[in-house]
Amino acid sequence: MKPTAPPFPTGRPRTFRTTVHGTVFAGRDRLLKDLTPGDAVHLIPDPPGQDRPEVWVHLATGEPLGHLPTEISAWLAPWMLGGGRAAAKALKIASDEVPSWRRLVLLVSCSG
Repeated sequence: MKPTAPPFPTGRPRTFRTTVHGTVFAGRDRLLKDLTPGDAVHLIPDPPGQDRPEVWVHLATGEPLGHLPTEISAWLAPWMLGGGRAAAKALKIASDEVPSWRRLVLLVSCSG
């Protein structure tokens, strides 16, 4: 029997664009150079029990790029931890001249 996803949060978009925060910490910005528009990335929520869970963005190789904004993680992380699925792909990758919080823009699609 296929597991069912929890109800989708009311009033939230199933498909949306978002920036990725934290790309400049721990040398993550160097990883943006290998990313191209259309590349898939993985969204991984913090483990259960976190006071303010984040949804982290990882390359297919596993390296973290950063996290989604807190306003999005606040509703997306609990939904994902309950069994909801979200896929993401890179839409825009900007250079170092752009503020760090605007360098990577994703298209996120939620299913289930």
